[in-house]
Amino acid sequence: QVQLLQSGGGSVQAGGSLKLTCTVSKWVRAICTRGWYRQAQGKERELVSMVNVDDTITLADAVKGRFTISQENAGKTWSLQMDDLETEDTAVYYCAARLRPAARDPCTDYWGHGTQVNVTE
Repeated sequence: QVQLLQSGGGSVQAGGSLKLTCTVSKWVRAICTRGWYRQAQGKERELVSMVNVDDTITLADAVKGRFTISQENAGKTWSLQMDDLETEDTAVYYCAARLRPAARDPCTDYWGHGTQVNVTE
């Protein structure tokens, strides 16, 4: 069973930095997209950043200039570097990917378990 294993997060004061990392747990035929979502309390889950199938990057307006998505290990691992954090960034962050486990499989959505990011004043 393929899983997304995420790490990082925690608590930081406003203006500080945190880094989140996500890794695919086993070999898959293809990683179609990879990225990060977040869900603040009482709000819907929203896209933070995504590396698209053509390697272009989508970044939410609210985090532009502050968050950076990067990938390594042939795209099997990706990270979200979060700088100049604001209290509004407080949320549970989820790594997400569309994976094709085997050659004949379609690209299917996978999610990490989520990790809390708390930004205090």
